[in-house]
Amino acid sequence: MISIAHLIKDRAASDPTNNVLTFEHDGVDETRNYDQLWRNGQSLARGLLKKGVRQGDRIGLLLQNHPEFVEIMIANAIVGTVLVPLDPRMRDEKLAYMLRDANCVGVLAGEYAMGELAKATASLPALKWIVHVSEGSLENPIVPALPISALMSDGDILPIAITDPAMPMQIMYTSGTTGDPKGIVVSHARFVAAGGYGETMFSYRTGDRPYTGLSLTHGNAQFVTLAPSLFMGLRAVISRKFTKSRLWETIRRHGCTSFSLLGGMVTAIYSEPQHDDDADNPVRHVVSAGMPAAIWEDFRARFNLGIIEFYGAMEGGLLLNPLDAGPKGSCGKPPASFKIRIVGEDGTDVPDGSPGELWFANADGTPMSVNYIGNPEASAQKTHLGWLKTGDIVTQDADGWIYYQYRIGGGIRHNGDFINPAAVEKIIAESPAVSDVFVWGIPSSSGAPGEKDLVAAVVSNTDDLDIQQLFKWCRDKLEANMVPAYFQQVSAIPKTASEKPQERILQKLFADEQEHVSIEQGRDPI
Repeated sequence: MISIAHLIKDRAASDPTNNVLTFEHDGVDETRNYDQLWRNGQSLARGLLKKGVRQGDRIGLLLQNHPEFVEIMIANAIVGTVLVPLDPRMRDEKLAYMLRDANCVGVLAGEYAMGELAKATASLPALKWIVHVSEGSLENPIVPALPISALMSDGDILPIAITDPAMPMQIMYTSGTTGDPKGIVVSHARFVAAGGYGETMFSYRTGDRPYTGLSLTHGNAQFVTLAPSLFMGLRAVISRKFTKSRLWETIRRHGCTSFSLLGGMVTAIYSEPQHDDDADNPVRHVVSAGMPAAIWEDFRARFNLGIIEFYGAMEGGLLLNPLDAGPKGSCGKPPASFKIRIVGEDGTDVPDGSPGELWFANADGTPMSVNYIGNPEASAQKTHLGWLKTGDIVTQDADGWIYYQYRIGGGIRHNGDFINPAAVEKIIAESPAVSDVFVWGIPSSSGAPGEKDLVAAVVSNTDDLDIQQLFKWCRDKLEANMVPAYFQQVSAIPKTASEKPQERILQKLFADEQEHVSIEQGRDPI
């Protein structure tokens, strides 16, 4: 199989009426069978060609989990364009930077993303068109935009332009923990390979019904749920966005047998009030990336399910702790296709139990490679003698099980994302009430391994700093996952002679002077 379009074309011929995807939003369902996916993908492909889009052009996606997200993925392979999926909550210069860096000629955006997109358009010289996906007609759009229905076009069946699985399918951006975000070129082969993970990695069976509320702009939703479901013909359920309060209602209503989790989501679900029927659900197992060891067994027992834990990076590499096979808290061992090293700062392998950077290599000896668009230097630095350097610090026990510790480079991992503290500091520093700020992290209240909650240490310009107004300032200007869990008021940021903030002193102040630490009213820190 070469691409998602080849897969859907094949299934549309052999199993056309299988309602393989159900998209749910507030209890309302939209289904797509293979035939509909193929026909709608073809229709969108014809519309793209009429707009002058050509093979290799890049198209931005600012969409929640709509059916059109998957249909444009299929059209993308038919035409040979490259998708740039971006979090639709993204704001301001970060959004503009990624669309500009990828040189997007067009954007498909949800109506909820139009306001931020409008701010970015002035700095996007390559952008030629915008198409919106909305519940109805979008009257008086902030920027000129066509409804997606106007992009769809009738006509002859188009051939699939992708002829080699190594050709680029999409560009997925890193979080930018050590500088500007980098766009990772992801091939069609990567998506097709993930189609085979369902049975071999994630223990899906014929008749299973996977569920996800994670964004399709994220590799997890694409590779853990979408690709395996399309490949195996499983009737997946995909929520427009994740809502923990409606999780079990959705799962029971659709009879879902598995769902995927990231980081702090686990504890968020576990912290919901207990019910007598918690264990009465159709889920056989969850596929988790970041299950906290502290609640692993309690989560499994309360909801009567098994746990598969895994580690995967968009640049490559994979670890798997199969269904109830390995120790609690371990993200697993490499499959047979990979071998690993755990490397210290001196470049030598560390002994069992000692922290080191996780490196991957292909077991067949072919070199690992990474392609960051427009950044050959960073691409070259990511590998060494055929090994991929992940930038993640782990430990390994005597039996070969790997345990995630933290990320190199100053990023703070929160709810599965790596947060760049400098981006948060910039916004807080722009508040008239703040004269100095330093953002750091403490172990997450969720207990997820390697996860941290954000703490913003601030020096006030006033004697009566309104912390709740500062939280509101952050809510208005930052993505939700970047808003600090805590504000810590200090008279001065402790610094070294070279002006480097001293986190260890702030840690002690945080523990000893809780009267100067505030949380947002009405919100849990996670």
